[in-house]
Amino acid sequence: MQHKVIDTKDVVIRFAGDSGDGMQLTGSLFADMSAIYGNGLSTFPDYPAEIRAPQGTVSGVSGFQVHIGSEDVSTPGDYCDLLVAMNPAALWANAKWCKPTAMILIDVDSFDENGLRKAGFKTDNPFEELRVEDRAIIAAPISTLTMESLKDSGLARKAILKCKNMFTLGMACYIYSRPMEYIYAYLEKKFAKKHPEVIAPNKKVLDDGFNYAANIQAIPNTYVVEPSPKKKGTYRNITGNQATAWGLLAASEKSGLPLFCGSYPITPATGILEELAIHKSLGAKTLQAEDEIAGICTAIGASFAGNLAATTTSGPGLSLKAEALGLAAMTELPLVVVDVQRAGPSTGIPTKTEQTDLTQAIYGRNGECPIPVVAPHSPAHCFDAAFYASKMALEHMTPVILLSEGFIGNGSEPWRIPSMADYPEIKPPFARGVLPEGERFHPFDRDPETLVRRWAVPGQAGYEHRVGGLEKNHSGAISSDPQNHALMTKERQDRIEKIADSIPPVKVIGEQKGKLLVVGWGGTYGHILSAVNKVIEDGGKIGYAHFDNIFPLPKNTREVLLSFEKVLVCELNVRQFASWLESRVPEANIVYYNKVQGQPFLVTELVEEIKKQMED
Repeated sequence: MQHKVIDTKDVVIRFAGDSGDGMQLTGSLFADMSAIYGNGLSTFPDYPAEIRAPQGTVSGVSGFQVHIGSEDVSTPGDYCDLLVAMNPAALWANAKWCKPTAMILIDVDSFDENGLRKAGFKTDNPFEELRVEDRAIIAAPISTLTMESLKDSGLARKAILKCKNMFTLGMACYIYSRPMEYIYAYLEKKFAKKHPEVIAPNKKVLDDGFNYAANIQAIPNTYVVEPSPKKKGTYRNITGNQATAWGLLAASEKSGLPLFCGSYPITPATGILEELAIHKSLGAKTLQAEDEIAGICTAIGASFAGNLAATTTSGPGLSLKAEALGLAAMTELPLVVVDVQRAGPSTGIPTKTEQTDLTQAIYGRNGECPIPVVAPHSPAHCFDAAFYASKMALEHMTPVILLSEGFIGNGSEPWRIPSMADYPEIKPPFARGVLPEGERFHPFDRDPETLVRRWAVPGQAGYEHRVGGLEKNHSGAISSDPQNHALMTKERQDRIEKIADSIPPVKVIGEQKGKLLVVGWGGTYGHILSAVNKVIEDGGKIGYAHFDNIFPLPKNTREVLLSFEKVLVCELNVRQFASWLESRVPEANIVYYNKVQGQPFLVTELVEEIKKQMED
């Protein structure tokens, strides 16, 4: 068979293995290397929910999918061109994601009788059993070859076997013509101080994997994915959680306020707290609290003291923070609450993604307690979303919920590092200056246009005041007067609704009016956009509107929805955003398409649903 080097527009690689096989690192390195090379990319880490499932079982399989392209890439891809399966369980769990033309690379050393039975295979031919025997199967003795490669390294057997992911990465680099200089640099930086003795062995096994792939006949073709044309600038690969942390830091810089983050570690939000903890030099203060309630309460205290305050969590933690969120709303103190959503309810499936906290974010507090809700739509967009959520909180004196998701929090894509000169100043409404003799500061006197109160940081003579969870009047005195309560409730609601004056209108991609408008919010953006573009390419006349601002909605929302005969809302929950839109624009003809499996949409299933709705 003649070997070919094929130029291709894009490829999808899925690395899968046991939790200890290093597939997350392997996928991350492949993605980072491709980002530096200049490819468009999107990644999807797929972690097992169990802390440590029995080795070799399907429940313990860890996966990492990378989609690289010579153009912009907006999803991690539906199905893969190469599946790397380090054991039978990984093959069992992931064979369904292989394209008909896919290659399957396995470590044949793990495909013994014991491994096959642990994975649930009933025969000795797993490929036939899974009906993928027609794929290009690359059965390499990866463990044996790794042992042979490093037999003179001086490393113990266990340490050598931990390097088999580098052998596999070398093979993948050969198949997709990847330059390996980035991986060399990573190994040198990672191990230079504490374990310099493992640098040379890892480089050697990486090279040996590359050379092995180049010399065997089992690989039918290799592929070249050229860099994608991009706007001039400096790029890096960034995860959503990193981008969120950096967006908060940028808001701290633009507001001139120190950043405080009080949080309790929880999957999949912990990475934000970890990232902020690295940046003490930028004035960030972090506190790992003993529980969710302590996390938000310390942040509220920091806000009262004049900080840009944030707390991070996931769905169960947002539930625990609800009472303190009401306190932040009642005191009208700025606070950014980042909820990186995961599958629920209760503990649910902690490592899987969903959009099921929307209703909780909008309504999930006692009393009339309106709080703005915004949602990033991609890993890189988390930077802007965190920045503008902070701006909204500081300038409108309110807590803001930033509703991220596990898919974009852990996923990554190339990000053009912006100039901070392109971002607006953040101007909190501070109460400053010397008050006239005999005049007192009234904490709930409001700007007549925005209804925003002034922020008096403690320590200023004449600005002493009380805030708290009990209802107050404008002067800050506790009041149980029915008419005052009605007035303050209305002012708090109107103040949040007025934020719509400062948020951009929702934009429609494609047709501006007609039969069908597709609507999404949050991390479904890339999948819906890809599906809409495919339908348009096939001759469909549809529009697509994606909402980053959930509450309040953009001011043109009614106009946009009523410009179409039917509105199809696609979301990873049971019609929560569809119900929210129905409550705000009851005249709109809203239908919905939902998925609650702890997994993102597939582009193919969205295309099918959109075409179905066009025909109805």
